[in-house]
Amino acid sequence: MQVRDGMSTDVVSIGPAHTLREAAKIMSDRRVGSAVVLDGDTDHPGILTERDILASLAAGQDPDAEKVGDHLTEDIVVGAPDWSVHQAAETLVRRSWRHLVVCEGDDVVGILSVRDVVQLWVEDRLSGGVAASSA
Repeated sequence: MQVRDGMSTDVVSIGPAHTLREAAKIMSDRRVGSAVVLDGDTDHPGILTERDILASLAAGQDPDAEKVGDHLTEDIVVGAPDWSVHQAAETLVRRSWRHLVVCEGDDVVGILSVRDVVQLWVEDRLSGGVAASSA
C-alpha cells in the first residue's frame, strides 16, 4: 500500500497572515485537525494543527491577534504519494506527528493522518491482505 491509497486530496490550506481564530473556524467547518500553511515567500509548506492552537490558548494568547505564521510548524518532512504506508507511519511516529503533508514536486497533493494509516491497515487486514501484518 502506498500513501496515495489513504491520503485525503481535499487539503485545507491557509496563509500565515490568518489569525488563529480564522484558522480554527476554517478547520472546524471542514472537520479537520490540521491545515497546510502556504506562504508565497517560502518554497515549502508548513502545517498548523489543533495542538498549535491549543498551546496558544493555554498560554493566554488572543486568538484574534495571534497569526498562524507565528504558530505553525515549518520544519516538516513531506511525504510522497508513492511512499509506502509503512514509511509514512514510521515518519509520523518518529516525529510524534499526527499529520503528514504529501507533495509531488512543489505541489501539495494530499495529507495523510494517523487515522488514515490505521484505516488502511484495518481494511487491508479485513480483506485478507498482509500489509498490516508486515508493518
